[in-house]
Amino acid sequence: MGIIHEHRHRPVTIAVAGGTGSGKTTISMAILDRVGSHNIAYVPHDAYYKDLSHVPLAERGFANYDHPDALETSLMREHILRLQSWQQVEIPTYDYTQHRRAAEVQVIPPQPIIMVEGILVLSEASLRPLFDVKIYVDADPDIRFIRRLQRDIVERGRTVESVIAQYMATVRPMHLEFVEPSKRYADVIIPEGGSNTVAIDMVSARIQALVNTVVPPLTEGD
Repeated sequence: MGIIHEHRHRPVTIAVAGGTGSGKTTISMAILDRVGSHNIAYVPHDAYYKDLSHVPLAERGFANYDHPDALETSLMREHILRLQSWQQVEIPTYDYTQHRRAAEVQVIPPQPIIMVEGILVLSEASLRPLFDVKIYVDADPDIRFIRRLQRDIVERGRTVESVIAQYMATVRPMHLEFVEPSKRYADVIIPEGGSNTVAIDMVSARIQALVNTVVPPLTEGD
């Protein structure tokens, strides 16, 4: 009984993985909307890109941002463990235009649900044991590339040529080596990305049920 009691009092931790442009963020935001953002601590893996301020700016764009070594996953793991212990964390903020960490941090308070999102979160052996629910968002490669192209041009000020060059040099090879194989660790695979409302509704309902089993620890004055 003691083990069950301890599990009920630990936040439910959910991983949302999938290739670039697969719809991970759309799925995550849809779940946040249905379950209630006030119940969820959202932790994106992208926030943990290693700082490259020591590298000349002209060279930063050539780094392989799709390899596991590009991210400080050990720090993310530490933050997840702290959130699971109902402790507040400060996650990094990454400046994609300058390829470095910004000075600002984002304060994430503990919540009944921790949602961890990123292309490599299921490929990391150190993270997988922390997840209670593992979701892989799937989409056709051509759709993913088009979404990646649109996003990088509009949101990150990239040129078409630079996006294509990066996709062929690192994004596609790393997807085939690390991201796609991590699908086998998923509990749920959602095809068609964010347009699969049936799957989103089903997963959200399951998560809501899990939220109802989590009782935050009492604080002083309660």
